[in-house]
Amino acid sequence: MDRRPLEHCGFVHVPQPIREDGAGADDPGPRDVLRDLENPNMLVPPVTDAGTVPNLKFSFSDTHMRLEPGGWSREVTVRELPISTTIAGVNMRLTPGGVRELHWHKEAEWAFVMIGRARITAVDQNGRNFIADVGVGDLWYFPPGIPHSIQGLEEGCEFLLVFDNGNFSENDTFSISDWLAHTPKDVLAANFGVPESAFAHIPKRQRYMFQAPVPGPIPTQQVPDPYGNVPQSFTYRLLAQEPIRTPGGTARIVDSSNFPVSVTIAAALVEIEPGGMRELHWHPNSDEWQYYLTGQGRMTAFAANGTARTFDYRAGDVGYVPAAFGHYIQNTGSETLWFLEMFKSSRFADVSLNQWMALTPSELIQDTLFVGPELLEALRKEKWPVVKYPRS
Repeated sequence: MDRRPLEHCGFVHVPQPIREDGAGADDPGPRDVLRDLENPNMLVPPVTDAGTVPNLKFSFSDTHMRLEPGGWSREVTVRELPISTTIAGVNMRLTPGGVRELHWHKEAEWAFVMIGRARITAVDQNGRNFIADVGVGDLWYFPPGIPHSIQGLEEGCEFLLVFDNGNFSENDTFSISDWLAHTPKDVLAANFGVPESAFAHIPKRQRYMFQAPVPGPIPTQQVPDPYGNVPQSFTYRLLAQEPIRTPGGTARIVDSSNFPVSVTIAAALVEIEPGGMRELHWHPNSDEWQYYLTGQGRMTAFAANGTARTFDYRAGDVGYVPAAFGHYIQNTGSETLWFLEMFKSSRFADVSLNQWMALTPSELIQDTLFVGPELLEALRKEKWPVVKYPRS
């Protein structure tokens, strides 16, 4: 075994668990240096971190890839991130023409398109159908039990799926091919009023995902429906929404108030510029499930009773914050940090520390925190989701 220092094993810089105040010691033993480089605030926690806070991070890069003709999928659920009891997430890619077959779930499905375009279809419990094309920044939402499909268009697509149950698994869905494969052919014949021979070539097992030709334009695919279309659209164009703009970045909020069908998932798309920070805040109504889209950031979560812990995040990571935990997120990179905040709730809600203090009698703030006019006069009664912070 090579016992030379890690510096002589191909690593230009080897971080050590030593803080500027002298706490800690070097780590000469076996270690994953690349991991440590990606997680500097876990290797060397800020002096303000204390106590035991459960893991609030998991990367899609550490998950199992399900590879199929037509694309792939991978998931982060309560099995991968035990704290994530309210929400599970699936990252999926479909090739041009690739089909996520006709299926349905016990859980609601919320989606954000990251790359390319897709065709989605659905039929509700009253026999009303829906077909739409979605692109980058668009959302869709299917209530529990609503059958639907997804198909990649000319450039294919990649998207994030969010389900309102941490125990959800994409590998445990109800698929049309799976059901027919496990139903006697005489029953199928009676149900559809055709001979058993009509089912001679149906799949013997679930197809899940498969390759097919790219579908034609919607007018060529539309199926006339005697019951009409669904009363509430299953799609929403989030990037078309005028964002909340503050120094340091932007935020776009979507919930049942502007996307009425989405009654179990609320979300915010947050942009933090270099030198920006998602302000100190908490969510009073639900746990927060995060997905990092670009850049890199650092989040500290305050869990009360003298406990706090800091995590580093990069594109493709999932973060989690239990309800009411105070937290903030800093952009620690040189590019813009984009991430999604998602909640198992019909409405988005957060409490701003700055706004709370500004709307509280100043004498009470002063007596509690021993602060003076410099802070008290700077407090804002308006909420700024993203703020600037001095960079060292």
